[in-house]
Amino acid sequence: MTDKTLSLPLKKAGNAKAGKKNRLVMMAIPVIVALLLLCVPTPTGLPPYAWHFFAIFVGVIVGLIFEPLPGAVIGLTGVVVIALGSQWLLFSPEQLADPKFKLAGQSFKWAVSGFGNSTVWLIFGAFMFAAGYDKTQLGRRLALILVKYLGRRSLTLGYAITLADLLLAPFTPSNTARSGGTIFPIISNLPPLYGSKPNDPSARKIGSYLMWVAITAACITSSMFLSALAPNLLALALVKSTVGINISWGTWFIAFLPVGLLLILTMPLLAYWFYPPEVKVNDEVPRWASRELEKLGRMSRNEILLLLFVCCALIMWIFATSFIEPALAALLVIVLMLWTGVLEWNDITGNKAAWNTFAWFATLVALADGLSSTGFIAWLGKEGGALMGDISPGTATIVLLLAFYLLHYLFASTTAHTTALLPAVLTIAATIPGINMEVFCLLTVTSLGIMGIITPYGTGPSPIYYGSGYLPTKDYWRLGTIFGAIFLAALLMIGYPWMVMMF
Repeated sequence: MTDKTLSLPLKKAGNAKAGKKNRLVMMAIPVIVALLLLCVPTPTGLPPYAWHFFAIFVGVIVGLIFEPLPGAVIGLTGVVVIALGSQWLLFSPEQLADPKFKLAGQSFKWAVSGFGNSTVWLIFGAFMFAAGYDKTQLGRRLALILVKYLGRRSLTLGYAITLADLLLAPFTPSNTARSGGTIFPIISNLPPLYGSKPNDPSARKIGSYLMWVAITAACITSSMFLSALAPNLLALALVKSTVGINISWGTWFIAFLPVGLLLILTMPLLAYWFYPPEVKVNDEVPRWASRELEKLGRMSRNEILLLLFVCCALIMWIFATSFIEPALAALLVIVLMLWTGVLEWNDITGNKAAWNTFAWFATLVALADGLSSTGFIAWLGKEGGALMGDISPGTATIVLLLAFYLLHYLFASTTAHTTALLPAVLTIAATIPGINMEVFCLLTVTSLGIMGIITPYGTGPSPIYYGSGYLPTKDYWRLGTIFGAIFLAALLMIGYPWMVMMF
């Protein structure tokens, strides 16, 4: 046995030890940040218990950024810590002095309040729709049909990928599942048909173009539909709890419609100009898609039923919100899928992603609501408003949106970004006289999807495409800057005037 062979177990043991040490450091960072903030004197005008709550909240956000544990665990830990220390972290001395106030009961009621939030259940319901797409293979069929008819030319293939994402987006709240789980496995089969290989100069033949179009399409559709990105739904709840404004599915869609249509129609062409493929035409791609469709066979009963159900859900979300809560509409469709066999109960109980997101977002909603109930948000708005008191409403809108958008460079999670920054910018905006809060809310929440394009870690599917071997680091950062600027300019120059006119 050679020395090299003997050294392998030692090297593995050393790597495991180093990995464990790094994880312990990452776990310690959120705790240290929270403790340091707890030691900082309470700012003037803010109750001590509100500052203490904020310290724990910041610790949770730092934990979501570094993720030493799953996000749901981080959020649940924050909720439990605050509930256990609620007499110092959550409730005012006046509340505690009330003889009728039951501390233990109120603490638990607050801790589980997020699980009764309708938006959290809407997120869960949309995940079940995505499970139906996956199980019936309807999503794969739609994508292959588009590739079959539009896949001969590289440019039209880019449009096929974009349209496939667009068709799936309204019913898939995880852009990672939609783009990374459905679109990517299909298009990853296409570059080899052109002789385009990852981590090779041949990547530019077409693979690089296709991957960039796919991630860009995922970001656009994530902003276009309320139900196309889980943090969109979280933002909906935060807007309601922070400034009391309700945003419906239809309002969201109409607000972003001109920007979304423009970007959907032009993005594959822009990518074709800024990152052109070397191969323009290939007849093999449509033939490959035809063969894959033949393997799928005719549309099954469950595919037809699913298509009918999701159309019904879409109609209820747009036109029936005054009669049925959107979350209840989603649950109704889930029941129909279960009764008709489109999904089985095991598909519900075994969907780890859905339950993980459900627990994660429920805790974040409770934490964000706590910021408001303790008075921290009101204090922040007063202080921020004082700093921006002399700025005109239009300028303040643009400045705050730019800050909200560009600060995404610091976040590897749209959820963490939304939780940390959205209540703050909404509160500051609400204190500025003359600002149109409904328009400002729509601008900020519809920016959540498109901002994901700016970095290789900006949104869920970004690491998948970045790691595909077709998008070198320098190309990704360069294109992210270019397209991020284009998206932001479109939102400000087209979306902003349109929203002012409509709302």
